Amino acid sequence: MWSSTATLCLSSLLILVLSLSFSGAYSYTNPKIIGKGYRLISVEATPDGGILGLLQLKYKSKTFGPDIPLLQLFVKHETDQRLRVHITDAQKQRWEVPYNLLPREQPPSLKQSIGKAKDPITVSEYSSSELIFSYTADPFGFVVKRKMDKQVLFNTSSDSSGPYGEMVFKDQYLEISTKLPKDASLYGLGENSQPHGIKLYPNDPYTLYTTDASAINLNTDLYGSHPVYMDLRNVGGEAYAHAALLLNSNGMDVFYKGDSLTYKVIGGVFDFYFFSGTSPLAVVDQYTSFIGRPAPMPYWSLGFHQCRWGYHNLSVVEDVVENYKKAQIPLDVMWTDDDHMDVRKDFTLSPTNFPRPKLLAFLDKIHKIGMKYVVIVDPGIGINTSYGVYTRGLANDVFIKYDNEPYLAQVWPGAVHFPDFLNPKTVSWWADEVKRFHELVPVDGLWIDMNEASNFCSGKCTIPKGAECPKPGIPGWICCLDCKNITNTRWDDPPYKINASGTQVPLGFKTIATSAYHYNGVLEYDAHSLYGFTQSIATHQGLQGIAGKRPFILSRSTYVGSGKYAAHWTGDNKGTWEDLKISISTVLNFGIFGVPMVGSDICGFYPAPTEELCNRWIEVGAFYPFSRDHANFASPRQELYQWESVAISGRNALGMRYKLLPYLYTLTYEAHISGAPIARPLFFSFPTYTECYGLSTQFLLGSGLMISPVLEEGKTEVKALFPPGSWYSLFDMTQAVDSKGQYVTLDAPLHVVNVHLYQNNILPMQQGGMVSKDARMTPFSLVVTFPSGASNATAKGNIFIDDDELPEMTLGNGYSTYVDLYATLSQGSVKVWSEVQEGKFALEQGLIIEKVSVLGLDGSGGASALEVDGTTVTSVSNIELSTLEQEYQEEVEDGESKTKSVMVQVHGLSLPVGKNFAMSWKMGVQG
Repeated sequence: MWSSTATLCLSSLLILVLSLSFSGAYSYTNPKIIGKGYRLISVEATPDGGILGLLQLKYKSKTFGPDIPLLQLFVKHETDQRLRVHITDAQKQRWEVPYNLLPREQPPSLKQSIGKAKDPITVSEYSSSELIFSYTADPFGFVVKRKMDKQVLFNTSSDSSGPYGEMVFKDQYLEISTKLPKDASLYGLGENSQPHGIKLYPNDPYTLYTTDASAINLNTDLYGSHPVYMDLRNVGGEAYAHAALLLNSNGMDVFYKGDSLTYKVIGGVFDFYFFSGTSPLAVVDQYTSFIGRPAPMPYWSLGFHQCRWGYHNLSVVEDVVENYKKAQIPLDVMWTDDDHMDVRKDFTLSPTNFPRPKLLAFLDKIHKIGMKYVVIVDPGIGINTSYGVYTRGLANDVFIKYDNEPYLAQVWPGAVHFPDFLNPKTVSWWADEVKRFHELVPVDGLWIDMNEASNFCSGKCTIPKGAECPKPGIPGWICCLDCKNITNTRWDDPPYKINASGTQVPLGFKTIATSAYHYNGVLEYDAHSLYGFTQSIATHQGLQGIAGKRPFILSRSTYVGSGKYAAHWTGDNKGTWEDLKISISTVLNFGIFGVPMVGSDICGFYPAPTEELCNRWIEVGAFYPFSRDHANFASPRQELYQWESVAISGRNALGMRYKLLPYLYTLTYEAHISGAPIARPLFFSFPTYTECYGLSTQFLLGSGLMISPVLEEGKTEVKALFPPGSWYSLFDMTQAVDSKGQYVTLDAPLHVVNVHLYQNNILPMQQGGMVSKDARMTPFSLVVTFPSGASNATAKGNIFIDDDELPEMTLGNGYSTYVDLYATLSQGSVKVWSEVQEGKFALEQGLIIEKVSVLGLDGSGGASALEVDGTTVTSVSNIELSTLEQEYQEEVEDGESKTKSVMVQVHGLSLPVGKNFAMSWKMGVQG
């Protein structure tokens, strides 16, 4: 939630004024070399298999403050695929991401590094089965290599001709660099809106510091901080991927030059984790095994969501539900922004606009048909002595402090305090408030917004005496507190200025003052970018404590590990074609970050989208993992039924999404157990195909379902890249593309989105419906794809089914079923079968497979000799076998023949999903 267009313009103006006042132009040219680095003066083995070293400063430099003279180096292969390199002050404890928030091994205590080495090491290499750490002693530098191919993944060694210097470690300025091969493709380092696409672009700014800056701002630090990147290289036709995480929550600039990467961090420690890969999927698996696997999601969260800031009363919400029903557009979840609140206070209901008895009756009605209701919660707690949430918080001492008093800020309720989620008492208080609110109104999930944290004022503020705040008739986002800038501490005015908001604004601008402090004296300066992460953890704990159900949380601000607790949306975007295009890159990035349940506001948050744009946006948004239409109160209404043409596109695209729900839900299970993104860049499945390394206008759902949308105004066709192989249109399975690796121009009139399924897949689908509760009970169909005209081929897929109300998403609890699906083609003989694990739950649900379609079969003859579970199917059976020719969109060179294949469909089946089945038939000329 943000404001009208005027608000965003005002914010941009303020940032512009500040940029002129504070900094002048911000340069991403080669930085000057600051220090001469450190020398390694001792190194020894540790009892747990690591190595411990002591680094001594070579020469002092005054730039950005005094150097720390002695550093402790700790290196350990935590797994064969994960290497940790930890560097900190050897004599004084420094701030790190709290170990209780992101559980991990503790490095040795500092005292162990002082004095003579107990078990000195003379070798300069330290290996696991997959990674090698090596170092030079003077000046100290280190190299990380992959053992299997000897590729250098990270190299901090400097030379006189290079663009960067040696490692620098000061109290408020840390710098380290790595060399990179020029042909490496990098992804990650967010959150930001990347105009050049998903691939990092040399000399673009990458600043990490959580900020309430609208997603319309390109190449600036936005709502989340994810200091991790994936590096994909093609070496001799083979693809190799790895990742590097700098686990540090302080603000930082990352300078990517194409052949080097430099971190400039304003605090904390160097805590690097390297993940060996070598496939992109393996990298994300290794990364999420460390930061936390993505949260299990309820089935209904994969349905379509409708929201708007400006549903002013319950009658409007009821009308929206009814109008979706009339338009026959699927809808699972209704959302309200702060409209349901009593004067914008968290955990309250407006007695006038959302009276509790009527709201409860509405919820009872939608819950009976399987629909859900989610509401917003902002972190700022309104200061009001008659407001129980505030008084209980004050009594429990849960708020962030400044000068020994709760820090005063302003958000939508007016004057507020911010809960300190680093404080265990705050987490308990918050969980209790969630419980109290759920008893007031049984919401199905919570939307936590403004948690960067956003503040409409800056500095140290007081409530003006004798004046209302907010003032009547003045927009609520205008600061009405009496405030003074805080510049007298090194936390509010650090020696190095990161490129905050793209213009080097002060760190405390429109957020919590960085000299404010949390539990145990932790500075906001250090913990700032963790705020949304800690609120997600507390909210998850609160929701999980209610009736033991699976929580659903949507958070705007995220950090490393947020995906373990929450979904994410990409924030306040614009209803423009550029924003539609950029949304794909941001969604794909969050899959790499370990937050696979992600989407953008469909049709744009503000201002009014055109009718054509909204048509095209729902054709993309229907395939976001998280699919929600959301708009600003100042924009015209943009529910999908507002235009008949958009309603048609919505019925078409969402109709397909609801048929794909079993596939999407199985992908959420795969994400939960392995981190695999739901929406993926094409290079995840085609890592050796370099043409797709920078592709940001198409994406995959899972390993083989490709979305190729129209992203430009006035276009009725789309030029789509097809990696080598056979691709089959999901909307019309008789249409196919047999690609050698090329762009193909596809017809795409207004209501059409091109979705293609790759060869060697088995896709589970159902019949769809208006609500996911109904859709998931309809009969299944399986779509099997072979390479066109192949004589020998295989295909596979899977289905995961469970009771999605349960907190855990797992096998072995009696409330879940997992099905492996297989198909083979061998010399004209086709076989399709399943292997079921724990079939009891699926059998109890009465789920059946009604149809099997096999695509890409040799078109020289028909199908015959059908057997199902060992029994020959006769003509008197209800089971039917049909054959349809497939058409290929391809350019045929002289002397070449067009590809020919057929689709065989088996109808009238009644195969229990929870029981193994097998079917087979033969292809060939019939007598």
